[in-house]
Amino acid sequence: MPIERPKGFLAFTIVWFGQVISLMGTAMSGFALTIWAWQFTGSATALALMGFFSFGPTVIFSPIAGALVDRWNKKLVMALSDLAAGLSTIAIFILYSLGHLQIWHMYVAGAFSGFFQAFQWPAYSAAISVMVPKEQYSRSSAMMSLAESGSGIFAPILAGALIGLIGIANILLIDIATFVFAIGVLMVIYIPPVPVSHEGKASRGSIWQESLFGFKYIWARPSLLGLQLIFFFGNLMSTLAGVLIAPMILARTGNNAQMLGIIESVGSAGGIAGGLILSAWGGPKRRVNGVIFGWLFSGLLGMCIYSLNLGVAAWVIGSFCFSFFIPLVNSSNQGIWQSKVPPDLQGRVFSVRRLIAQITAPLAMLISGPLADFVFEPAMRLPGSTMASTFGFITGTGPGTGMSLILFFSGLTVTMIGIIAYSIPRIRNVETILPDHDQLKAPAEEPAPA
Repeated sequence: MPIERPKGFLAFTIVWFGQVISLMGTAMSGFALTIWAWQFTGSATALALMGFFSFGPTVIFSPIAGALVDRWNKKLVMALSDLAAGLSTIAIFILYSLGHLQIWHMYVAGAFSGFFQAFQWPAYSAAISVMVPKEQYSRSSAMMSLAESGSGIFAPILAGALIGLIGIANILLIDIATFVFAIGVLMVIYIPPVPVSHEGKASRGSIWQESLFGFKYIWARPSLLGLQLIFFFGNLMSTLAGVLIAPMILARTGNNAQMLGIIESVGSAGGIAGGLILSAWGGPKRRVNGVIFGWLFSGLLGMCIYSLNLGVAAWVIGSFCFSFFIPLVNSSNQGIWQSKVPPDLQGRVFSVRRLIAQITAPLAMLISGPLADFVFEPAMRLPGSTMASTFGFITGTGPGTGMSLILFFSGLTVTMIGIIAYSIPRIRNVETILPDHDQLKAPAEEPAPA
């Protein structure tokens, strides 16, 4: 008698656990390679470019990836995405072990992995939408945020301590092993077929037509478009600040990797606290309030405080508060979209949704490094300069304070984005303006591939 594979929320929980382990390895290797890159180059621009080449392909190829995800088996897509990330880590491991690793190798490996990441997120989203009931959408999204934060709380401290004991190469081997575990876990669970909706049936066409469908779908629903424009501008400012946090702390502490690890772990603790609360609570009844106020408080209590000239105290409070509100923002937003968009359209729609929300992030990664290295840092290192005399009371002066000032301005802007979004009724009332997808009658047809 064949053994029945886990399904439903149990299956999701098993996948979630695999991601916890995998993300732990990824966070450890990411931290170790960030330290290597900073010591190798001493440039904030180099670290920002690592983020750009990893993230840029994910955003650029999202529309085509989403159309293909709606056609393909979701489990296979998720497994291939994890495999690609593992292969890029293997390549970095080999180059590092042979003593040939260069910064441009990091860019190439990041781009390769980033391309496959364009497929992973819409596949996971569509799979979760048919694995758990809609009442659990926000909770499942909060658990995924909890997985990301949970890996981050221990990974920086472990990696910071293990670099001196076992070296970067062995940390990369740990990352490779966790990828294998995540893929193995994925193979044992059952993902139901994705039902076909009226809109899904009507939207079928060539791969190019289906790639453009997501744009048309969102444009026809201004409330959803407005919701994503919050992320369009919010991600621009938060990414501009976020990629500078590691070099800022390293510059202000004399390359203290342990201090950076502690601060990053505190941030992850904030994410865990937020994720645990949401996992138990399920999120606010009006999920749009979670999106809007989550952005507002992450800017005001997170980035702004992070930048103040209070040393470790500011970094601890800012890091914790910023990460605390991320699960609220992401899980609330994900719950809204999973409720409103039929599962067989989520690959195409969610990929374009991601493009709208995150297209500004690669731009922020490109400009943040040069902005810090050639504008803000030189100005803030001169005690008599106009910028230093005007803003020095906020951030102090000296190495790293130029990056602190960028964080401060970014935090103020994100706070204003939240205030403006709440003042727009079309965004504030998105959940009542649009019906849930399960309120629409589905056509009598065979399910789409899972």
